[in-house]
Amino acid sequence: MRLLEFKQLRPEKGVPYCRDHLRRLIIGGRFPRPVHVSERRICWIEGEVDAWIESRLRARDAEPE
Repeated sequence: MRLLEFKQLRPEKGVPYCRDHLRRLIIGGRFPRPVHVSERRICWIEGEVDAWIESRLRARDAEPE
């Protein structure tokens, strides 16, 4: 299992959101919840982020053309 910091989400996974928008997505249940690594540090589980990306691709492919 690999943990990703916020600064890794854009270059490694292509997640283009700012911290505030990402927070709104998490609250709305539309992005994986982070893991609190310490009192002031959060990370995301890479497999959960990958699954989220794959779900976005499936949703795109399911849309009628």
